[in-house]
Amino acid sequence: MTTNIAAALAAVVLMTACGGGEAPAPAGEAGTPAPTAAPAVAATGDTVIVEMITDGDGNFFKPAEIEVEPGDVIRYTLVSGVHNVHFLADSNPGAPNLPATSDMLQLPGQTYDVTVSMAPGRYFYQCDPHALLGMVGHVVVKADDDD
Repeated sequence: MTTNIAAALAAVVLMTACGGGEAPAPAGEAGTPAPTAAPAVAATGDTVIVEMITDGDGNFFKPAEIEVEPGDVIRYTLVSGVHNVHFLADSNPGAPNLPATSDMLQLPGQTYDVTVSMAPGRYFYQCDPHALLGMVGHVVVKADDDD
């Protein structure tokens, strides 16, 4: 009898290992669809550098507000400290195509690029661990013809 149980258990393990199961659920809570990513937009414009800094003056983005156009690239560059970039949905109500939250940048010189695909408007972002210390910024997306 133990031989039959061992054989049945081995068969179950083999079927599971060979993909004999359901596909994993998408990201998000059970029954909740996974968030959709922003559509791919080709980088066709300028690259705007925003530095991420920790120094004697605090934690901050430099500059804290920038103006860009669709197709521009915002390059967040770590100068010092450990920071991330997060465009919060609740701070940008109703805004589709918000950039994904970056990983924590830890080494000076690391970058996080955002190709601007948002509609014209003003967008809030923050460094999650330093937001309460004032490490916040704004991106103003201008229409292509607002020169």
